[in-house]
Parts: sequence; C-alpha cells; structure tokens
Amino acid sequence: MSAKSKGKQLRFRCWIDIDGERFFGPGRAELLALIHETGSISKAAKAMGMSYKKAWTMVDGLNANGSKPYVISHKGGQQGGGAEVTPAGLKMLKSYQKLNKRLFSIVESNIDILKLI
Repeated sequence: MSAKSKGKQLRFRCWIDIDGERFFGPGRAELLALIHETGSISKAAKAMGMSYKKAWTMVDGLNANGSKPYVISHKGGQQGGGAEVTPAGLKMLKSYQKLNKRLFSIVESNIDILKLI
C-alpha cells in the first residue's frame, strides 16, 4: 500500500513473522481471499500468476503454523476437488485487512513527510 504526492511515495507492507519467517502478509492474504472466492487453490494460484505448488506450499505453511487450519482441501471425485477457507482463516484474513486499513490511514495522514524531500 502506498500514498503518493507529486511522484513520491510513502510505502509500507505489513507481515506477521514467526521465528523470523514470514507467516502472513499481503500475498497470503490475497491467496486466502481468492481461495474463498473461487473454492480452489489451483484457481486462486492461477489468478495470482503463481504455480499450484507455490500456492500449496503457502497454504501448507499457514495450516502448519496457525493455531487452527486456515484452508481445508477436498480431494477430487466425480464433482472434482476444491478448497475452502475455514472460519479461523476468514478471521485472520478479516483481521489482517482491518489492520492494513488502519495502517494505511496512518500513512495517508502523514503524507506531508514527502514535502520534506
């Protein structure tokens, strides 16, 4: 997210780390939102321009390190497989989006710092 003033940008990104490793941030938030929207890890990965393997690795990391699983996948069959974001995953996504909104508001209200450059 960024705020602009005459070609200058005040930018920020918010990540949640566990033991120095990224656990949740903008990419994983987008992935969860797309899985929720499409019902598919594969479709979400495609929409983001990433491989299924990378998306699955991200989902696996979220599920392994969160207090509860964030995504449940369903094996294929006649109806095909799919995936759903759990209530814990939706709560994390909504909380992260709320935090980002608050942080963006702070950044936007401090855009005058760019006038010092």
